[in-house]
Parts: sequence; structure tokens; C-alpha cells
Amino acid sequence: MEITQNAALVVVDVQKGFDESEFWGRRNNQAADQNIASLIAAWQDTDRPVVFVRHDSNNPGSPLRTRYQGNDFKDYVEERRGKGRGRELLVTKSVNSAFYGTPDLDDWFKEAGINQVVLVGIQTNMCVETTARMGGNLGYDVLVALDATHTFDLTGPNSWHLTADELARASAVSLHGGGFARVVTTGELVAAVRP
Repeated sequence: MEITQNAALVVVDVQKGFDESEFWGRRNNQAADQNIASLIAAWQDTDRPVVFVRHDSNNPGSPLRTRYQGNDFKDYVEERRGKGRGRELLVTKSVNSAFYGTPDLDDWFKEAGINQVVLVGIQTNMCVETTARMGGNLGYDVLVALDATHTFDLTGPNSWHLTADELARASAVSLHGGGFARVVTTGELVAAVRP
């Protein structure tokens, strides 16, 4: 796997509010935070660009609402902000796709000559998947580190219920099989960027 020197790591919504299990329910992939931290370190240590995305929910009951502690990045993410020598950007959004945030991510990528994007974060089947689909539609070479994401059990129409693991697999199949993104592992990415 080839990862370009200016491939951007996009860290999606790794916020304290997602630790409020009474709101979200059962999650999968307890190793996600460790894998996200390892990818941030690998990107910063090799002077690659990192984008930190924060979801500022407009829902007054959301753990991700502004002016609430859950809106803050998790400590291990906040501690890494500003620590790399590569380009860095903070994007805030109130919808699923990081491409509909402020400042405009597509413009920033184009200005920096970035064509390859690696996505990690929360939730696999929501903001990570939506950002990956949009990135693919916009022509970027998108990679999703599935083991550096997590999500929660979800119930939909007709009382259909999928576990977090089932949702993550469905996202991986849709993204990879549908040609929106390549689904990869943290280990593959770290091995590709570290000399």
C-alpha cells in the first residue's frame, strides 16, 4: 500500500460525548481509541497533514452539543493537536459529512494539493461513512481504517436491529465494495508511513 507524503489523516468526531453509553447504547471495537491515537502519532511523526473534525450538534439533548463537556475532543486527541510539523486543520460541522463543515475541507485539500485521504473516528456508519462516500464522489483516493472507528447498536424501521459490529461490517462492505473507499487496517497504514 502506498501512502503519499501529503495524505491527510481526517480524525472524525473523537469527542468525549461518545463515551456517554447511557445515551448511545452498546458500542463495538474497544481498540478504536488506541488505533486512532497510533495513527495520529504516525501522521504527526512523519510530518503529514492532520484534520481534526468536531461535531457541534444543534440538538439541545445531544452529548455533542456546544458549550457542554461532551463536545470536547477526547483527551488523547486534544493533547496531540498542534504537535505535528505537518499542516493541521480544525473543521467544525453540524451534519454527518466533514465536507459540509467550516472551513471548507474540499477547498483546503485542493489548495494543499491533497488527493489521498485516510479516515478514522466515530461513528463508523454515520459521519465516517458519509465523509468517505462524499470524498469518493469528489474524486479523492479515500482509505478507511475500519479498526480505528467504532459505532453503536441501532434500531431502524420495522424494529430491525443491527449490532454495532454488523453495522461496521455493512459500512465496510458498502464503502469498499461500492468503490467509495478502500477499507484497511491501522497496522497496514502505520507500516506504510513509517520508514
